[in-house]
Amino acid sequence: MVPDRRLRDELIKFGRLCYERHLLVAMDGNLSALLPDGSILCTRAGCHKGFLEDDDLVVIDRSGRKLRGAGNPTSEMQMHLACYEERPDCRAVIHAHPPISIAFTIANVSMARCVLPEVVLTLGTVPTVPYETTGTRKLADSLRPYVREHDAVLMDTHGAVALGTSVLEAFCRLETVEHTALITKTARDLGGAKELDAKEAAHLRSMGLKRYGGPPAAVAKVDQPGADLPAACVGCSGCANPHPQGIAPKSELRMARVTSQPMAPSPLVEAAIAQAVLRALST
Repeated sequence: MVPDRRLRDELIKFGRLCYERHLLVAMDGNLSALLPDGSILCTRAGCHKGFLEDDDLVVIDRSGRKLRGAGNPTSEMQMHLACYEERPDCRAVIHAHPPISIAFTIANVSMARCVLPEVVLTLGTVPTVPYETTGTRKLADSLRPYVREHDAVLMDTHGAVALGTSVLEAFCRLETVEHTALITKTARDLGGAKELDAKEAAHLRSMGLKRYGGPPAAVAKVDQPGADLPAACVGCSGCANPHPQGIAPKSELRMARVTSQPMAPSPLVEAAIAQAVLRALST
């Protein structure tokens, strides 16, 4: 178990990294980690993560009651508590507002697709939780079924949540989500984002769960067809996924049929020729 002092240093370091990596701005986001005694170390409400200091951290119990520290715990602590309750293997949670990932939810484009091999291998897919008001128990409860199955999720128009067995692992997963969003958006801007072959996606995910582990609920599906991947990844979607819910942009292409045949003389052209002939004969 990581000692209290080292864990404090890690939250401070990765809070600053979240800011430097443009995963959050101003007073956005919050970080937490489990202490050896089972209590939770978390960022306080209203602090800038890019300038975190030791005084910006507070300790709460598993019901959210503050035990020590200056200020109040983050207003979104219910979200963190839900993650720890649903995932006994989770030791750290980071909530941030990665801009490109959030843009995907606003554009109503799902990132629960299989595009990058290394992401499928280590993270699986990233689902989007339907919108709920920020900072509420209703939002925290809406996360529960998603974090049971996934290590990182998006919240519609809001942000991302990443879980890990350490603060470093949670940060890496958060960073991977935004990196995937950037690559996918760039591919879409260039004309389209192709997805992995269904069989290859299933093979990669099964291999990744066996090699790296994952949510217990996902690991339990490792030998099932498609492992824990959604139907969008393992079902045939035609060629290069022209799928209405897919990540490829919708095409507005209209086809025109071209045929060849003898050109019929135009009545206007015939009349103009006749007039020209008459003028020539009268001169």
